[in-house]
Amino acid sequence: MGRPAGLIKGGALFACVVAISLLHYLTPLRLGMLHDIFQRLYYIPIILAAYWFGFRGGIGCAILVTVAYAPHILFQWGGHIAMEMEKYLEVILYNVVGGITGFLSQQERCRREELEQTAQGLEDSFRQLKSQSELIIRIEEQLRRAERLSALGELSAILAHEIRNPLASIRGTAEILMEQGVPAERRGEFLEILVKESDRLNRVVEDFLRMARPEPADKRECDINEELANMVTLLSAQASSCGVSLDLSRGSLPRLVADPEKLRQAFLNIMLNAIQASPEGGTVRVATSCNLEAGVVEIRFTDQGGGIAADAVAHIFEPFFTTKGSGTGLGLPITKKIVEGHGGSVTVASEPGRGATFKVLLPVKG
Repeated sequence: MGRPAGLIKGGALFACVVAISLLHYLTPLRLGMLHDIFQRLYYIPIILAAYWFGFRGGIGCAILVTVAYAPHILFQWGGHIAMEMEKYLEVILYNVVGGITGFLSQQERCRREELEQTAQGLEDSFRQLKSQSELIIRIEEQLRRAERLSALGELSAILAHEIRNPLASIRGTAEILMEQGVPAERRGEFLEILVKESDRLNRVVEDFLRMARPEPADKRECDINEELANMVTLLSAQASSCGVSLDLSRGSLPRLVADPEKLRQAFLNIMLNAIQASPEGGTVRVATSCNLEAGVVEIRFTDQGGGIAADAVAHIFEPFFTTKGSGTGLGLPITKKIVEGHGGSVTVASEPGRGATFKVLLPVKG
């Protein structure tokens, strides 16, 4: 409480006590009912003083009332013993009420101040946490930006390396063709190398763009079993030329909301790898099932090839990582991107010499 406000309130209380006391002194004793009313009016300044100034205020105002009221009891009511005792008891009650009310008011004020300090501390803590969280968000954004730049730099370096090899072959072949004395029968061979390396270069660029460029998904209801059956039919000739058979085991599946063209591309990449990895006389098995409790459709692609080395399994979905000399290393990363774009996941389990199994999980509700 400010000092000017305290002085004003103190003055108002003093004036109130003086006014009530004057009413006592100026009112004839025969009007006892009015004196009873005036006697009760003293509680108003006492309680207000206790509320405004605490224990000291309540006791101080009660003592002021006692000092102002006591002469009235002694000199005006002195001949009425019974009335005098009742008024002395009232004076004692003034002090009791002033002390108790002041004590409770002071305790309440202390609790309020503690709560205000706690609230201020919480507000300060909140501001600190907010500033720290904003700092953490900015740092995370910087880290993500740095991570993206790092990944972009790594991909660019790998892409440059992948492009440099066919470009070197094209340049070398072109230099040979420019030389004099190259036999005519050899020119066709060198031209074939040019076409092959150009196709390889084009395939690397197209696969990289397909992986890096977001494409709008055309999702609609589709039958996964039917899509896989079409892929088996499409690849049967190529599998037969490699001496590999394809086996499709269909489970009972609900229709999914997905982009069938993209899923066909993902299945094609996995099945081509399985066919190429399988030995002559081997079988690539494709099996579907549904786990309604987990809300997913499961597609397994299993080959009978030599398997994937343990150190290669961790990198098999990384761009440009390949164990085949003629591959671009982008097929499986593209597959992973397509499956994850449908809210699913793709994993691989393999043991050297015992083949590999790729498991694709797709959510039932796309």
